[in-house]
Amino acid sequence: MLAFSLAGTALSLTLPYLFRAFVDRALVGRDATALVEIVSLFFGITLASFAINVASGLRYTRISAEILFDMRLALFRHLQALSPRFYARMPLGQIVSRLNNDVGEIQRVVTEVALAWVSNVLFLVGTVVILVMLDPVLFAASLAVVPFAFWALVRYRTKLERSIRDMRDESAAMGTFLIDTLQAMKLVVGLNAQEREAVRFRARNDGFVTALMAMRQLTFLAGGLPGLLLTLGSAAVLFLGGMRVIEQQITVGTLIAFVAYQVRLLSPIQGLMGLYAGIATARVSLGRVQEILDVAPEVVEKPGAPAIATARGEVVLRNVTIAHGRPEPVLDRVSVTVRAGERVAIVGASGAGKSTIADLLARHLDPDNGAVVLDGHDLRDMRVADVRRHVVVLDQEPFVFNASIEDNLRFARPDASEGDIREALQASGLSEFVARCPDGVKTIVGERGRALSAGERQRLAIARAFLADPTVLVLDEATGALDPATESEVVAGYDAVMRGRTTVVITHREALASRAERAVVLERGSVAAEGAPGALAESGGPWRRVFA
Repeated sequence: MLAFSLAGTALSLTLPYLFRAFVDRALVGRDATALVEIVSLFFGITLASFAINVASGLRYTRISAEILFDMRLALFRHLQALSPRFYARMPLGQIVSRLNNDVGEIQRVVTEVALAWVSNVLFLVGTVVILVMLDPVLFAASLAVVPFAFWALVRYRTKLERSIRDMRDESAAMGTFLIDTLQAMKLVVGLNAQEREAVRFRARNDGFVTALMAMRQLTFLAGGLPGLLLTLGSAAVLFLGGMRVIEQQITVGTLIAFVAYQVRLLSPIQGLMGLYAGIATARVSLGRVQEILDVAPEVVEKPGAPAIATARGEVVLRNVTIAHGRPEPVLDRVSVTVRAGERVAIVGASGAGKSTIADLLARHLDPDNGAVVLDGHDLRDMRVADVRRHVVVLDQEPFVFNASIEDNLRFARPDASEGDIREALQASGLSEFVARCPDGVKTIVGERGRALSAGERQRLAIARAFLADPTVLVLDEATGALDPATESEVVAGYDAVMRGRTTVVITHREALASRAERAVVLERGSVAAEGAPGALAESGGPWRRVFA
C-alpha cells in the first residue's frame, strides 16, 4: 500500500505542472507539437493513475477487512474469557455495539490514517516545494490563514469527542432496547403493551437523534470552519496572482499552474485536518472498546498447568466462600464431598447459592477462599479445557441455537456418530418427538429454539450434555420446565446413561431430589443439613423448610 501511495502521489504531482506548459508553450507559443505531446502525456498519466487507484483500492479493501476481523476476533476472544458476572452487569446491546460499531469505526479511521497520512504528507511536501519554485509571494499568501484553520480545528475537538461518546451511548441504548423488546415480543403483545413500547422506542430514538444532531453540528464546525478559512486563502491567491499577471510579474501559465497546485494543496491540508477529527472519533470508540478489554478475566489458567486426560469424578468443595461483591457471602465456608460415581442432590431456597456451586464446578468462577477439587486436583491448577471436558453443566435456561436438532447436538461433540446421536435422544426422552418431525434430526428449531416447547428445549439440552460424555454432570434445575410424566421419562433415561458417573442434581423438586443417594441442604449460603434424602425428609428441619 505504501508503494501504491508513493506512485500515485508522484503521478498526481505532475499533472498540475503540465498546465503551465500547456498554456505557455502550446497555447501562448502556438506550438502544435508541444500540444500533442502535453495532451498525450496528460492522458498517459491519467490512465496510469486510474490503474494504480484500482489496484490500490482492491488491496486496501482486502487489508481493511482483515484488520477489522482481527480486531473483532481479539475482542471476541476476550469476551469468551469473562465470567457470567460480567454479562450480568453489561447489557447485551452495549456489547454488540462495541463489538460491531466501535471496532468498525476504529478500523476505518486507523486504516485511513495509515494510508492518508502518508499520501497527504508526501503530496503536501511535494506541492509546497513546487509552489515555492513557482512563486514564493503567492505561496506565502496561501498559507496566511492556515494557523487560524488549525486553531478552529483544535477549538472544537474536545467538544466533538464528548458529543461522539454521547451519540454512541444513545445508539447502544437503543440497540439494547430493541434486543430486550424483540426477545419479549410475546409478553409485549400479550399485555397489550405495543403502543407503550412504541412510545418508548420513539423516546429512545429522539434521544439518539438529539445526540446525533449535536455531534453533526460540532463535526461541521470542526471540519467546515477550517475549510472555510482555507478557502479565504484561495481567494487571496486569485486576487494577488491576478494583480501579478496584470503587472507582468508572472505569466498566465504560472498563475494557472499555481492555482491548480494551490487547490490541490488545500486537499491534503483539509485531509490531515479531517484525519485529526477522525482520530477524535476513533478515540471515543477505542475508549468504549477498552472498557471491555480492561475487564480482567476472573478465571485465568495457571501457566504450565498439566494435562489431565481422564478423571474418576470425585468432587470436593473445601471450605468454599464466594461473595459476588455482596455484603453477605453467597456461599460461606461450604464443604461438600461427592464421591466418584455418586449422585448427590443440592437443594435450597432461591438465593441459597445452588447455581453458584454449578459455576464453581465448571470453573466459570473461582472461590474467594477455599478450593474446588476434582480427583485431588485444585481446579485452579488444571487446564480450563480439561475442567470443562470432565465437568458439564446443564443450565436451568439452556441455550439452543437457530440450527437443526442434529447441529445443536453436535455442538457438544462434532465427531459424534449417528448412533451416538440416537442414544442421546433416547436417553433424554426426545427420540419419539424427533421421529414425528418431518425432517427428523434435520428439523430447524428456530431462534433460541422457539419452534420447540420449553420441555423439548430442555430435553434437547440434556441430550447435548449426554453426548458430551462428561465424568461429572451437573444438572442445574435441568428438568424445571418438564411436566411430571416427561420428567420421569428423562430421569429414567439419565439413570441408565449416567450410571457409574458422578451426578450433581441441583433442584427445587422434592421427587427428583429424593432419587439421589445423598442430599445437601443449603440455607443462607451454608450447609444446613446433609444425608440420605429419606432420612432428611423424616427429620424435617431444613429439608421441610425447603419443600414446604
